[in-house]
Amino acid sequence: MWKVIGHERAVGLLERSLNEGRLSHAYLFVGPRHVGKMTLAINLAQALNCLGEERPCGECSQCRRIGEGKHPDVQVITVQSETKTEIGIDQIKELQHSSILPPYEGRHKVFIIEEAQRLSDEASNRLLKTLEEPPPGVLIILLAENERALLPTILSRCQIVELRPLPVPLIEEELRRKAGPQEAETLARLSSGCPGWAFSALRDSRILKERQEEITGILEMLNAGIVERFSYAAELSSRFSRSREKAFEVLNLWLSLWRDMLLIKGEACEFITNIDQVEILERKVDGYTIDQIKGFIQSLKEAWGQLQDNANSRLVFEVLMLGIPEKGKAWAM
Repeated sequence: MWKVIGHERAVGLLERSLNEGRLSHAYLFVGPRHVGKMTLAINLAQALNCLGEERPCGECSQCRRIGEGKHPDVQVITVQSETKTEIGIDQIKELQHSSILPPYEGRHKVFIIEEAQRLSDEASNRLLKTLEEPPPGVLIILLAENERALLPTILSRCQIVELRPLPVPLIEEELRRKAGPQEAETLARLSSGCPGWAFSALRDSRILKERQEEITGILEMLNAGIVERFSYAAELSSRFSRSREKAFEVLNLWLSLWRDMLLIKGEACEFITNIDQVEILERKVDGYTIDQIKGFIQSLKEAWGQLQDNANSRLVFEVLMLGIPEKGKAWAM
């Protein structure tokens, strides 16, 4: 049984390919963090090696070991530590060496490259050699938030499967199996369509606590002076150098809060994401014009793209902080 929540179209595509024996040798699963990319990749690896009649059964020895991360023929390649920012060429060399060896325990070898957008140029070019001439019985699955960050030559050799954010009611329905109605509704709304985040927050209370601390810092910047904003930009840049993932999470929180402010301004509160912040956002939005809010949302999106393109993070964050609109003034691009 496929454990991934939703994404029926993607699951149906993979099931048909499995049943008809025409599975691609390489896939790229694209979508936001926590949307279900890794779960789908693990499920596909289980289906390829499953011993049951209905694949993946989730109960045979192969499915269980793959699910527990203990199967020698299913490897996850990712950035090796928080001090590194890229997946290096040595990791891809190791993948290539392992791929030419026969499976140790299962029928197929599966290599899952997490955050494939962080492949170094050398690693990307090295990976091309395997994608061009894949050994038999080997499947490579790349996971990425944005396909734009990958080389066109890599994209051309992968079948792309897009995973989009899920409807909030679907996530809420799944959460109700483990949480009360109110908690399920709140977490589903806060998840922005990404069930992995909602279930992580349900298991670990620190996630919501850290989120609240980030929101408090963001809202303080709306009325902060130049010195405070530059200090905050320096902090974000330092975080970015240590963990791009964490920095993008903060930037995404900025986006969601300003989107909610736009919805509040347009009297469409039923669609906001951060439902636990409604009262404070209603106060903060007073004095801003719709053009100001829309303009700053565009600035946030541009900053996101610049960081994806490896622009100077300190400069990007400083310009962004300087661009926070002032209440009562016309928006200037």
